[in-house]
Amino acid sequence: MYITPEHLNGGGVCQGGALFTLADLAFAAATNSHARMTLSITSTINFFRSEKVGYLYAEAREVFDHKRLSNCEVSITNEKGDLIATLTGTGYRKDIELPFDPLEE
Repeated sequence: MYITPEHLNGGGVCQGGALFTLADLAFAAATNSHARMTLSITSTINFFRSEKVGYLYAEAREVFDHKRLSNCEVSITNEKGDLIATLTGTGYRKDIELPFDPLEE
């Protein structure tokens, strides 16, 4: 995500909602990669640094994969690799197949 003026809050730094959205998209990509619809049932985000310019990157890692539940850790970093925020989320897998093949590990 490239930070634009629209992403800044009253303090002049990237707002938490934009960071949460970025992390949530990475969470969705990781947990839905099994080609079964997975919806978030809980998420916790921690903010460690602020950022006002440049690109932010989200990397998700599924740490628990079960028939019904998934747990995922997401790290948001800046262009230098500094940790900006982390999100930990749990998702619930529904009996709805998605229209693509599951990713192989």
